[in-house]
Amino acid sequence: MNSVMRVIDRALAWVLMVLMAVMVIDVTWQVVTRFILSEPSSVTEELARFLLVWIGLLGAAYAFRVRAHLGLDIVTSSLSRQAQVKTEILINVLCFAFAASVMVVGGFKLMMLTLDLNQLSPALQIPMGYIYSVVPISGILICLFAIDHIRLREIPGASEDLPID
Repeated sequence: MNSVMRVIDRALAWVLMVLMAVMVIDVTWQVVTRFILSEPSSVTEELARFLLVWIGLLGAAYAFRVRAHLGLDIVTSSLSRQAQVKTEILINVLCFAFAASVMVVGGFKLMMLTLDLNQLSPALQIPMGYIYSVVPISGILICLFAIDHIRLREIPGASEDLPID
């Protein structure tokens, strides 16, 4: 299981890096065409918007994986170690339930609806269902990461650090 999770971790990190690089290039080109060439590109703004959505949602899944999301430990820090572990398991179960119901099921329904309606983006003419597919993808990743966090907490002496290189 750890080797599969390492592959997913690395793949997600690489996808995020590539998306960020494409977004930097896209926005740079947008600035060049607007202010230097005086002919703004209509495609670059929409592409930047879609890239931002993908980076935001996949980045949220990555932040959940590496535990970089916001959390207040005022209450849990005063609990015993056993109570902290139980609380962390409960939080991961709730995150799993949210991601599964809202992001996976709801996101899949949204994606399928927009594909069925053949809704296209204005400038790029890409089916919007493909753009919205990041919602269930991120939800699936969060569900996998929540399961892995729970699994690591149930192993006695499990390391607090995740196996991300």
